[in-house]
Amino acid sequence: MPSLTTSDIRNVALVGHATSGKTLLAESILKCTGAISSMGAITKGNTVTDYDPLEKSHQRSLSSGVIYVDHDGKRINIVDTPGYPDFLGHALSSLPAAETAAVVIDARSGVQTVTTRMMLAAKERGMARMVVINKIDVEEVDFTNLMAAIVDAFGTECLPINLPASGGGKVVDCFFNPENETTDFSDVSTAHTRIIDQVVEMDEDLMEAYLEEGEELAPEKLHDAFESALREGHLVPVCFVSAETGTGVEAFLNVISRLMPSPNEANSPIFLSDDDAPPVTTNADKPVVAHVFKLTIDSFVGRMGVFRIHQGTVKKDSQLFVGGARKPFKVGHLLKLQGKETVEVALGVPGDICAVAKIEELALDSVLHESQEYGSIRRGVPKYPEPMYGLAVTAKSRGDEQKISDGLHKLEAEDPCFRVVHNSVTNETVIRGLGDLHVRIILEKMAERFNVEVDTHPPKIEYRETVQVAAEGHARHKKQTGGAGQFGEVYLRLEPKERGGGFAFIDKVVGGVIPQQFIPAVEKGVRQVLENGAVAGYPMQDVAVTVYDGKHHPVDSKEIAFVSAGRKAFLNAVSKAKPTVLEPIVNVDITVPQGNMGDITGDISGKRGRISGTVAVSGGMVVVSGQVPLSEMENYQSHLKSVTGGEGSYSMELSHYDPVPVQMQKKLAEEFKPSHDDD
Repeated sequence: MPSLTTSDIRNVALVGHATSGKTLLAESILKCTGAISSMGAITKGNTVTDYDPLEKSHQRSLSSGVIYVDHDGKRINIVDTPGYPDFLGHALSSLPAAETAAVVIDARSGVQTVTTRMMLAAKERGMARMVVINKIDVEEVDFTNLMAAIVDAFGTECLPINLPASGGGKVVDCFFNPENETTDFSDVSTAHTRIIDQVVEMDEDLMEAYLEEGEELAPEKLHDAFESALREGHLVPVCFVSAETGTGVEAFLNVISRLMPSPNEANSPIFLSDDDAPPVTTNADKPVVAHVFKLTIDSFVGRMGVFRIHQGTVKKDSQLFVGGARKPFKVGHLLKLQGKETVEVALGVPGDICAVAKIEELALDSVLHESQEYGSIRRGVPKYPEPMYGLAVTAKSRGDEQKISDGLHKLEAEDPCFRVVHNSVTNETVIRGLGDLHVRIILEKMAERFNVEVDTHPPKIEYRETVQVAAEGHARHKKQTGGAGQFGEVYLRLEPKERGGGFAFIDKVVGGVIPQQFIPAVEKGVRQVLENGAVAGYPMQDVAVTVYDGKHHPVDSKEIAFVSAGRKAFLNAVSKAKPTVLEPIVNVDITVPQGNMGDITGDISGKRGRISGTVAVSGGMVVVSGQVPLSEMENYQSHLKSVTGGEGSYSMELSHYDPVPVQMQKKLAEEFKPSHDDD
């Protein structure tokens, strides 16, 4: 496309629940615009955006795929995101790349859990949103009830901009050139009036003209008000398509190119700064600012970062810094992505999506910039769900430990919701994801990419410790072994903080009874207990420690003495402060056939869980929501599969920590054998 400008660009993220048809819609868009000659199929593993071997074998998107098309004089960049709950992190990380979130809904299944999650995430980011109802040609779809469910879930601002007709064989325009054709539900006149009424509410002058001229307002006159309605969430257009047949796809592209905002028209992106960095604009002549929203690490192309340009013009040979780095990297090859394929381009303007490869400094969510005045800025990114499903891993073959560590950390760099943690207390390497499938896919990637396999077992639960009341502690450390001895005495006060309050160390020593150079040693001793636990060997949290008195010896006082005294004084205080062990409590959403709802609610109650609600969804399914101790969710995937005949699924994320039952705390404490090192 010659002389591309920012106003010519539209960036759209296809989001929504799994099997809603996002990948096939991307394929249909490519076919409609002539980018490909024939459509691929999920079952054949030949779609443009699902090119990874594991995506082909599992027949589902596992990460985001990027494509671009040209339509009606506009460059449309499209990010096809995964819809399975276990891969929600990839979908959320892609939102900062786009101005518009196109929420794809299966006409048969209706509003599902990820649909709701992504609609809310897009709204929180101030994105323009639209609903795309796919599979309109399937039999026995009740569009009236479907629209009612969408409005009930997302508000009356969801209004059809076109309507299906001829049993889903075509769509009828209700905005640009409305004609009173017969439709499968509602009617063109009603839909046209409702969407015009919604738009003119954004502009008093337009409203006055509308009341005077009736419905004769041309779409061009409504453009600014339409943009305002999208930016403020006052309007969510609803389009109807069949990705498989291509019905409505061109109409969908017309809505994107003619009505959805360009980077110049959208709400400003959120950038945070620790100092007075200049604001980020869409000015092509200012220093480059870009954001990496997707990262892949491949043995052939190395580390590839896919980024959205927000400011400035990126050219071949541009010198870009990564975050606060002092040394820039050189853009040797600037790439556009068409799924797996890359096309080298001369430059990228504000709003465009490009990529660079073989740059080791790149990281997911890092900011690329051309001037050090932007060195401290960072992108305001979505809050990712906390990965809670874990497995401890060990090498199958001796000598593979380093290869496994390297491979896991590369996969961790790609995925915002995958964690690799070495638990020093249990000496376990634990991998954590959003669910059983997420972790299984990670292990399959390990085997495929790095040719290493691991054995797995459930990890020990990451309990925490805290105290419930304030208490004081005292300890004197004294050793005399001939020559210079060791002496330190500490008085401290221990107080509980609110849950999630962290740790605070406060120095209120006066008169030099503990010289200032030994205060850090006291804190070091306290932190040893925080790390290793006092009750059951788990890290302690949500406490404040105030050191207020002590004694020293002018010759025998040493750092090691005050480390020991601080540790013992803290342990002394903990013993009097009603210490308790905390366990992680997770929010769970369990989707099951309605016939299994009673089994699941009873099972959750039996796991010390609390049901917070149930919501019926399309397809005879129900979502059971609640909170359950993480320790009770071990091997839950196998149990759920058994109960539902393989039709159930679940997701979970950390909610908070609660005290364990008394008997469990007693058992954990008996298993803990703390070492008493008197130094």
